Amino acid sequence: TFTVEEAVETIGFGRFHIILFLIMGSTGVAEAMEIMLIAVVSPLIRCEWQLQDWQVALVTTMVFFGYMVFSIVLGLLADRYGRWKILLLSFLWAAYFSLLTSFAPSYIWFVFLRAMVGGGMSGHAQGREENKQIIAMCLCSNPFLSLGKVFWLAGSLLIIGLASVVNPTIGWRWLIRIASIPGTLLILVFKFIPESARFNVSTGNTGAALATLQRIASMNGVAMPEGQLREPAKERRGRFKDLIHSKYLRTTLQIWIIW
Repeated sequence: TFTVEEAVETIGFGRFHIILFLIMGSTGVAEAMEIMLIAVVSPLIRCEWQLQDWQVALVTTMVFFGYMVFSIVLGLLADRYGRWKILLLSFLWAAYFSLLTSFAPSYIWFVFLRAMVGGGMSGHAQGREENKQIIAMCLCSNPFLSLGKVFWLAGSLLIIGLASVVNPTIGWRWLIRIASIPGTLLILVFKFIPESARFNVSTGNTGAALATLQRIASMNGVAMPEGQLREPAKERRGRFKDLIHSKYLRTTLQIWIIW
């Protein structure tokens, strides 16, 4: 018998992981564009709606408030219904509300819709972290994983470059519409992204997990481990109150402060 982790290590790094890395990295481009968008749009909406400083600041605050609240909700849903479904939902959600933002008739609507965009983007992490772990299991090269940050930087530079051209000509509403395109295009490649094999095994769906592993092995041109895929020993899942237990409290506070 073999576990998912043993199968992933046997299959190794190959064509599948490169494509997966590019797709999941591209989510960083879309996310960075949506986050940095506020910085290049705020001066324009300030003039159009005669906003005060605190009103401009509230726009950014509400984006991250939506991100914070829905990351908890979508994280729980991903544990129950699967990473793939929540990742797809989050992209549809973020693209939809981002596009709606470009038609916002007032400041209140703008703030609400951007908070919804933040909520949608929070679901990206469910798939990105899962697939980052898959790649990490196949590599000892930390610099390769660090390349993922390049996608975020690329998205930030792209939206700033677009703003310098679009804002003075056709306006900030068109900038928002253009910025929603990358996230929409990524939805088209979602068929390539498989459901997490570890999630399928944890829910007892070993057949689907095995099919995913066989697909990865086939794309990488290697053989699967011999034997049958077995479910890991059932372990108690962590709870929120474990984070503030005396055993982990110091580590928890340090991580929170660093973030």
